[in-house]
Amino acid sequence: MAQFQNLLEISTGDVETYARLCHCYKQLNLLDEYFQTLQQAIKLYPTEGRLHFELIIELRRNGRIKSAILSAENAAKCLPDDYTFQILKYLTIPSVYDNEEEISFYRQRFIQGLQTLIAQTSLKTTEERHSALAGIGRLTNFYLSYQAQNDIDLQRQYGQLVHEIMAANFPQWVVPLSIPKLQPQQKIRIGYVSYYLHSYSGTLWLTGWLRYCDRENFEIHCYYIGNEPDPVTQQFIDYSDVFHHIPYDLSAVCEQIIADKLHILVFPEIGMNPQTMQMAGLRLAPVQCTAWGHPVTTGLPTIDYFLSSELMEVENAQEHYSEKLICLPNIGVSYPKPYIPPVVKTRSDFQLPDDAVIYLSCQAPFKYLPQYDFIFAEIAHRVPQAKFVFLRGSLIKPRLKRAFADVELDYEDYCVFLSIPERLDYLMINLLSDVYLDTFTWSGGNTSLEAIACNLPIVTCPGEFMRGRHSDSFLKMLGVTDTIAENAAEYIDIAVKLGLNPVWRRDISQRISQRHDRLFDDKACVVGLEAFYKQVVEASL
Repeated sequence: MAQFQNLLEISTGDVETYARLCHCYKQLNLLDEYFQTLQQAIKLYPTEGRLHFELIIELRRNGRIKSAILSAENAAKCLPDDYTFQILKYLTIPSVYDNEEEISFYRQRFIQGLQTLIAQTSLKTTEERHSALAGIGRLTNFYLSYQAQNDIDLQRQYGQLVHEIMAANFPQWVVPLSIPKLQPQQKIRIGYVSYYLHSYSGTLWLTGWLRYCDRENFEIHCYYIGNEPDPVTQQFIDYSDVFHHIPYDLSAVCEQIIADKLHILVFPEIGMNPQTMQMAGLRLAPVQCTAWGHPVTTGLPTIDYFLSSELMEVENAQEHYSEKLICLPNIGVSYPKPYIPPVVKTRSDFQLPDDAVIYLSCQAPFKYLPQYDFIFAEIAHRVPQAKFVFLRGSLIKPRLKRAFADVELDYEDYCVFLSIPERLDYLMINLLSDVYLDTFTWSGGNTSLEAIACNLPIVTCPGEFMRGRHSDSFLKMLGVTDTIAENAAEYIDIAVKLGLNPVWRRDISQRISQRHDRLFDDKACVVGLEAFYKQVVEASL
């Protein structure tokens, strides 16, 4: 860091020196210096797109939303022909909200911004088509669905925009395809394409669909478009008949999928990764599905079915999806039972008191909506020994401070913010905690399943949409439903009772431990999935 600073004192320095100094500041979490240096570099190099992009994304990630929007507007002025900055100018919304009013304000801003972006998008020239393609290849509208609203209309508008950009660039890959005829003894060819065929929360469950696949009737093709292979990648390779690793090459992977003449193509998650979104906006197979690795409708006209769970969907759920909703048995996925190590650490290893009632709250900060902050303070008010352990929650510290002050408590007496980089430590925290507090409106998925594997009692309150009903469905499969609340008041009561009544807590924990087999490695959903595959193929022959 000192070397780069010296270089910049001697002369203004080239763009690479600034980039490297910024990297140093970021690694050391010196955020003010990081942002100042980035802004300084942008003044000197106003047409260097990567500097603008990094500044906007990192400002938003760190809760500095107004600065992020101003920076996006500045970038759009400096680089008027770069579609990336048109998207960021119009569609940037917070990752974390300071109060409930902000949600309405930024949703309205997104609605108007999307209409303006669509109206201003021109795909007439080659340059415009390429710029739009590059723009949607760098971003998704990931944060929209964390506002806890029905996003179907906005997703449809955005999905149609993505589809039109893809169609303008690849007209040969948007024409309808007919299902290949099945010759005698031939298997139905199913493809799975993802950026995340490695150890990742949005796709880990997919290993179960492949492991328990009916090999006599189905041939599995996997397409890995990311590039972080690990032992889970090896499982995908082992469970596939054909495995292609084609990282960062959109045309090559699309050509391969077309050449394989699949009957059905499945995207385990759409909306997390931009390249996946681009591909999903094309027609690469006669039937295209998505699943709940990202549990929100895609809005894409090219995705035919959404593979969900009968336990997670409400009665009118089809109203939440642009795709035809398919509710598979149970939780819809076959999640492998995680390996849980013996307890090899103590609370003192994490500076946690032995006599505290530890409530684990381990979701990403954008899952916490401000209207539910009071819940932690209310529990603390009634359980004096409470300690709330947040693993990724430092962005919501100012909100928690206010919520605890409202009941005349100091949040620092109750809230602990840990950074847990190692998986072993993460599992230890689960094993050493007393209660797991699920988030409202967007429930834990992987985190809840791992908490269950650690026999940790879960307090949850199912929401209106499938994304808020994961933990609810897991507990229903286990048949341990005592800790499912109907509203916020009941949620607090259950959390308090678990905190004050260790006998009840142990009883819940014991019942969970005896029923793991009901939840993990479920084969019934795979049977349901394959019945759906057969039905779709037979109906179109």
